[in-house]
Order: sequence, then structure tokens, then C-alpha cells
Amino acid sequence: MFYIIGLGLCDEKDITVRGLEAVKGSSRVYLEAYTSILMVQKDRLEAFYGKELIVADRDMVETQSDEILKDADKEDISLLVVGDPYGATTHTDIVLRARSMGVQTRVIHNASIMNAVGACGLQLYNFGQTVSLVFFTETWKPDSFYDRIKENADLGMHTLVLLDIKVKEQSEENLARGRKIYEPPRYMSITQAVSQLIEVEETRQSGILSPESTLAIALSRVGGGPEERIVAGTLAELLAQSSEAFGEPLHSLVVVGRRVHHLEVEYAESFAVDKKTWRNVASRVYGCALD
Repeated sequence: MFYIIGLGLCDEKDITVRGLEAVKGSSRVYLEAYTSILMVQKDRLEAFYGKELIVADRDMVETQSDEILKDADKEDISLLVVGDPYGATTHTDIVLRARSMGVQTRVIHNASIMNAVGACGLQLYNFGQTVSLVFFTETWKPDSFYDRIKENADLGMHTLVLLDIKVKEQSEENLARGRKIYEPPRYMSITQAVSQLIEVEETRQSGILSPESTLAIALSRVGGGPEERIVAGTLAELLAQSSEAFGEPLHSLVVVGRRVHHLEVEYAESFAVDKKTWRNVASRVYGCALD
């Protein structure tokens, strides 16, 4: 059996009982380590699970899946994934590969940012398409995400923006020369994300990401207890905050939709940089009826 097991969002204790049982019964356990990260190191997971973990980087998961799936038709093999297994298309792909090899598969779900984002006070059923925001370079500034945000905005829906992470990435020079030298990990900050959104808005000029009149909510380490941080405000207000205001990575950002309900506004108000501005924009720009 090939198991893909969600680890949740925080630490070694977030795994489900069913997931832990599968880990303990597996002959090999891989830890996928590039689509997201946990808040604890591998050794703490190993101590809690009672198993040695094999780190599976992007290259292994995407090009060496046969190695991961080796003998999974005869014994139990597990792949551990931060969040929920179906939070990334990579994991869907490896399930399809396993099935094509005649290997039985079982997915064990867990919490992910896709549902834990509700911690900011916005209702999950009011969210539209989720988008990813990558690091811009001088020569590469993809803006297709803007069209998805606009489609959501036209329907009044919120948009969850997942911020880029770079783990075990090679520079263009090292990649061209075939050198296995990797850059230090990088995690996109809220400030950089908002800056990129505004940069694209200045080009597109549809008004959906206007800095002074667009409400947004920044989230950090959701599910992490005292390390969790949520900050709400206009895009301009978020851009003006220090990086320390948003806590440690990983970060996510929500662009608030125009159909926002007054209960959502009131709940998120407790996280606002400026409560008066938050309520004023929600009422004046978004048309939300507030007492």
C-alpha cells in the first residue's frame, strides 16, 4: 500500500491517529519537503513518529517517483505531506503514477491553509479561486494571477493568495552549468507580495487591487498557536507595516471580496491595523452595512 499522509500545519503532533498508525506500519517513510514546510525540524518528527524519515525534494518527487514507489505493491510505503495531500497537483500526479503501476493507494487527510484560512474570520464558502504568487525577477513578472483575482472580484468572492517559497533552488548560472549548488531557502513576505500586487495593478488598472480601497488580510503560521499572526487592513496599510508585524513564514494573503458580510468584517476587525479605516472602507467602498 502507498500512503500519502497529511501532517497538518504546525508540528509533529498535528498528524492524525490514522496517519500515525500508517507511518508506524510502513517500511519506508518519505517527507516531502518543497511544496510547504512545517514549523519543526525533521528530527522532532522522527522522535515522535519513531521512524527515520527520508527527505524527498522536488527532484525526487517529480522525476524519481519510481524510487519512492518501489516495492509498494508488497509493503507499506508512506509519503508525508505538510497540510493536506491534495493541496498540490504534484501529489495527485504521484497517486496516478502509483495506480498506473497497480499499487494500491490511500490518502489520509489533514488540515491545510485551504480551510484553516477561516481563522481570519472570512467564511470559507465566500472564497473563489485560489492563486499563487511567485517571486518576480527583472525579466519575469507573470501576472496571470490578476485575471483570477478579477474573476473572483467580479463575483464578490474572496481570494486566497499563496506566497512563493524557494527551497533547494538553483541559480540560472548553476542550472546552465549543471552544477548541483543550491540557493538558500527563501520565503515570500507579505510586504513583497503586496508590493507585487500593487505593481501589477499599476499596469492593469482595473481597480481591483487599488492600494487605498482594497481590504486584505495577512496570515502567518496559521494553526501555530502563539506563533500565529493575522493582520488586516488596506493594501496600503499592510505595505507600510514592518516585516516583524507579520510574524515568521510561511505567509498567506487574502484579498477581501466585495460581497463581504458584516459578521466577517466585524470578526476581522480585531486584527485590523486601524479599526476605523477598516470599517470605513468596508462600509464606503464595499457597501457593507455596519451598525
